[in-house]
This record gives sequence, C-alpha cells and structure tokens, in this order.
Amino acid sequence: MNRHRVLIANRGEIALRIMRACRDLELGYVMVYTAEDEASLHVRLALEDEAAYKRVYRIASYKDANEIFSVADQAGCTAIHPGYGFFSENFRFARRAAVRTRPLTFIGPRWEVIRDLGSKINTKRLAKTLKIPVIPGSDRPIYNEMEAEEVAEELFFLQKEQGCDHPSLLVKASAGGGGMGIEEVNNLDAFRRVYRRIQHYAKRQFGDEGVLIEQCLKDYQHLEVQLLCSRHGEVVHFGTRNCTIQSAGRQKRVEVAPGFDPAVCEYPFDAKALLEQMVEYSVRLAKHVGYDNVGTWEWVVTRDGSPYLLEVNTRIQVENEISACISGVKGTSGTPNLIREQIRMALGEKLGFRQKDISFQGTGIELRIVAEDTRRGFTPWCGTITRFDMPEEPWVRVYSHVPRDTPYKIPTEYDPNLALAIIWGGDTHEAKDLAKQFLKDTVIEGTGGQGNSITTNLEYLYDRVDRVLMF
Repeated sequence: MNRHRVLIANRGEIALRIMRACRDLELGYVMVYTAEDEASLHVRLALEDEAAYKRVYRIASYKDANEIFSVADQAGCTAIHPGYGFFSENFRFARRAAVRTRPLTFIGPRWEVIRDLGSKINTKRLAKTLKIPVIPGSDRPIYNEMEAEEVAEELFFLQKEQGCDHPSLLVKASAGGGGMGIEEVNNLDAFRRVYRRIQHYAKRQFGDEGVLIEQCLKDYQHLEVQLLCSRHGEVVHFGTRNCTIQSAGRQKRVEVAPGFDPAVCEYPFDAKALLEQMVEYSVRLAKHVGYDNVGTWEWVVTRDGSPYLLEVNTRIQVENEISACISGVKGTSGTPNLIREQIRMALGEKLGFRQKDISFQGTGIELRIVAEDTRRGFTPWCGTITRFDMPEEPWVRVYSHVPRDTPYKIPTEYDPNLALAIIWGGDTHEAKDLAKQFLKDTVIEGTGGQGNSITTNLEYLYDRVDRVLMF
C-alpha cells in the first residue's frame, strides 16, 4: 500500500487530518492550496514536511477539476482524497478519476454508488423497496411546475387530514447535500415561487434542476449512523450521533454521540431499540447497494419515536471523530481513525475486524467554532485573528488550520470555520461539563476592517451544550 501517493484535494482542518492519516499509513501525499489559503496551517505544515519531492502546489481553485488532475499527473499521484465538500460527492469527478488514461484511485465509494445514493430521490426509492421508512413526498425528480404543484397540494391536504395546524413542505434540490438548496413553504400560494427559485439554484449549483418535495416534519431530532464498508463486502457501524443543533442554514454546530441517552433525557419511546433499528436499516441499504467505503446515513426521528431516512452522505463527514472517540476495536490501542480506515478501504484492504470486535464507551461532543454572528442569522465575520488560544487537555482534541503564533486573516472566499473541538467524557453529564469548561477557557481575539472586535459563536455553543439530545 505504501507505494501510493495521495493528492489531498481540499483545505483547512480536513486537509490536515488527511495529511496525518497518510503519514500514519506511510503514504506519500501532495497538498494543493489557493492564494487565499497561503497562511493556512495545512499549507505551512506541508511545506515544512521533509520530502524528496515537492509536496505543495498552488492552484487557482479547489473546484477546477482540470487543474486538480493536472497537479495529480505532475506530482505522480496514484490516488486522490476529496475530503468533504468540493468534489467529495461528485460522481462525475470520481468516474473521471477512475476511467482517465492515467487512472487515480478515488478515496471514497465507487462512482456508481455515489451516483445512485447522491440523489435524495433515488435513495428514497431504494429505501422504499427495502421497507425502510422515508418522509412522505415525491420519490423521483420533478422538473415540471404543474406536476410539482399537484404534489404540494396533496401533501398539504394530507397534513390537514392528520390534524396538523401549521402544515408545511420542504422543497429540495434533489442533487444537493449539506443543507444546501432547501426551503420551507407554509402555503400553496407561495409554493410556485419557491419551486422556481430552488430549481434555478439546483441547475446552477449542481447541474441538475430536479426537485424533491416532501412533508416538513416538526419537533424532531436529526441523527446519523456511521458506517464503514470494504470492497470485500464487509460492513460495520460505529454507532449513532445527534446533530440537531444547527445554524439557520442547516450547518451543524454541536453534535453528540451516541444519538440518544436515556440516562439524561426521558423519551416517550425505547431509545435503545430505536437506535438499533436505525443501524439495522442503514446496514441493510449499504449491503443492498454494495457500499464500499466510509459513509453516513442521515435520519430524522419525531417525538413519538418514528424514524425516517433523509439521505446518505457518500463521504467522510466533519464529525466522524465523535463516533470514533466513543469506539474501541478489539486488539488495537486507542480509538479508530476513520479517515485512515477510509483510505485503507479505498486502496483495497480488508477491514481486519468485525462488528463484534467494536465496543462503545462514554460520550463524545463536537463543537464547531466559527467566526459568525449568531444573533444576525449566523452572518460570517471577516477580519484578522490576533490571538487563538484553546486549552490542551487529555479529554479534548482540537483540529484547526488557524496558526497560533502569527496573525491570521480569515479568507472571505470560504466559510469562516475556525476549529473543531472533540470532547470525550465517561458519560454525557461529564462530556457536557467538559465541553462548557473548554469553551470558557478558549480565547479568540481579532479585529475587523472597521476596527470592530471579532465575533464568534463561542457563547452560542456554550448556551446550547445542555440542550443536546433533547426534543
């Protein structure tokens, strides 16, 4: 395996984590960066890393496939890791990597799997055939406005029949992901305008104007099931996590694993049995499609304990490590590194362990620290960070591309994510206390273009830690 050289086609903390995974596996790697990211830690550390060949290439854009493949050829890469975002769930990019004259191993599922599960509608159709519950709504892309309005009218009528006082729908880009291309509609009169807007957005952003229309569930929890699969038909899971606390744009801010904890919250359903059922459903779909890498099955669970499959993320997720930090694999030390496992699976190795070898202990919490004004719709803050101090404790891991020894200007071209903090506690009470302690001891200072002080979401995170796992 160590004959491979991996092109890391991403930036920030995920680029750093991929770099470290490559080092652990004794794999060569090549980093790319844009002018805006020149001061980022992922660039500095790659430049400092001793090597007999150039590891770092400046590019114009992380979204230019031609440039990415050109660097891969020039650097002699044999594999490409897309991280998350950018090309990570683009089946055309993954297919091109596989079929080009000089093929590259795409570190992710096979392109056919990305294609089949990348569409929310196709995932919904597959789930239905396997008797997996999905949210009521369309199960194929809708391109015609009149047909879309008929579906919307029927769903509004069904909600009123069920006694819903405030019925609403979600209009989604069928090829979207990560909370993008989704709007809520509360009445039929507004539907057509929103439908057109989402259709235009979907065509511009994803190259496919197909739209999914479904009932908008209220008062639910957003859960995920973390799977790891090999190209040898092996499937294991690393439990569940809860990512209900999100920004206005449906970007996750506080996450916790496992997904429910009856020891700290009372639920009107059997939480343990429900989590096991969601895992079983997720594994069933993974085996059906021959899933062969890391992946996340996203669910919503209503207050009465009804689970509905939302979508499948065919990539590594930001929050993978809170699932890993509560997991142990028999015969190994420490906790598993899912990015490292993802790379091993893509390069054709076997898992080397089975589900019965995985055990779970404690609670993991992830905090996403962002330069944003949560009181003004999570508006991004722009400026220069002058102090960036976070506590170093055995119970926390911090991942950040922000240097601590020099001022750092936040690039306006990207989301102003600053750091991820992964906290582990022996139980949920301890994990929550440690998370709040971490936030109190964190100091971030900076100045904006108008001389204003930095705005972050630290206070927002602190206020919401106690609310995790609650309806």
